[in-house]
Amino acid sequence: MIYMVTIMDFRAVYPSASKFKYIAQTLAKIASEIPFTANENGLTVKVLSPDKTTMIILTLPSLAFEEYECSKEVTFIVSADEFNRTVKRGSRNDMLELTLEREYRRLKVTFIDRKLGYKRTFYVPLREGVVEKLPEPKIELPVSVRMVSDDFKNIVKDAKIVGDEIEFVATQDKIEVRTITPQKEYYNILLPDRPLISMVVNEAEVRSTYGIDLLEVALKATSASETVTLEFGSSMPMKIVFDVPGGGTLTYWVAPRAKA
Repeated sequence: MIYMVTIMDFRAVYPSASKFKYIAQTLAKIASEIPFTANENGLTVKVLSPDKTTMIILTLPSLAFEEYECSKEVTFIVSADEFNRTVKRGSRNDMLELTLEREYRRLKVTFIDRKLGYKRTFYVPLREGVVEKLPEPKIELPVSVRMVSDDFKNIVKDAKIVGDEIEFVATQDKIEVRTITPQKEYYNILLPDRPLISMVVNEAEVRSTYGIDLLEVALKATSASETVTLEFGSSMPMKIVFDVPGGGTLTYWVAPRAKA
């Protein structure tokens, strides 16, 4: 009797399918393909929007997974839309298992019910291509603030009612957020403990403006993380970092909007 043996270069079980689906939705908002890189240290994804205004970096260390197997570095690419639609099927009680089946040119996606052990399996075809090694920006940003993720979501949603951009003005004692149009204005003053968890400002005054449409891309991730850290400088990119359960991070780089 001949048995078929499936060679696994990569297999990982993430503890929360519902959290992972918000990560997938975020990646799918700016890219048509998701390029994965896996090695013994963990799983990473780096994507750049076509207009180069937004970069997203997902880092999940091996310890973030309940089970993790990767004997050598592997890269693979899947359709962002197909992967997103598949991962959306995960429920609150599900774990998510990802298995690379290179010989079949597919990624096996399995949902495992924690309580019942029931499994549902989907197959997402791999795409041809080379995973580009995108460098992360190496810049010092003078402002760093940390807040509850829902507070960040409310700031963006409030500002959207008024206009299409947000200006952040940081001084030593506060962060002022404002959106101004000819007919309407929105202001929000952020102070330490009201609602900021922490605040560091290394210059006398820092101001920068960002498009609300770009900041909105990050909002799906607020459902996967309790807190968010914003870093920015005058007319410099904004770095938005969400802590993902298990020690991972989901990082956004957003280009500033030029002021007339």
